[in-house]
Amino acid sequence: MQQLKSMSLDRLMALRDKVDALLKSKVVNERRTLEAELSKLTRLNGGAGRTKLGNSRGGTVPPKYRNPDNPSETWAGRGLKPRWLTAAIKAGKKLEHFSIAAPVKKWPAKKSRKASKK
Repeated sequence: MQQLKSMSLDRLMALRDKVDALLKSKVVNERRTLEAELSKLTRLNGGAGRTKLGNSRGGTVPPKYRNPDNPSETWAGRGLKPRWLTAAIKAGKKLEHFSIAAPVKKWPAKKSRKASKK
């Protein structure tokens, strides 16, 4: 420690650069080793168990509702309602008023067939 205190600024900077380079190379080597071991395990397991890293949620959902005043503002019906929609509903409009798709018509109920007696 005492030797470091007596070193010049230039020598300390050069030493730091050498340490950084050495650390980076060791990390790269360690990563390669771990990835090789992982690929061996994956092959032994038949490729099963390898999962996609990152976000596990599904893709984007198409919007269901659109702001008529600003068509670029849409909402897919998930999460919190946007402010424009909340304000419009408080003003007395209904959610269906903002629907992008045509309203779904309900099919008439099926008539039950009575067993005919012979």
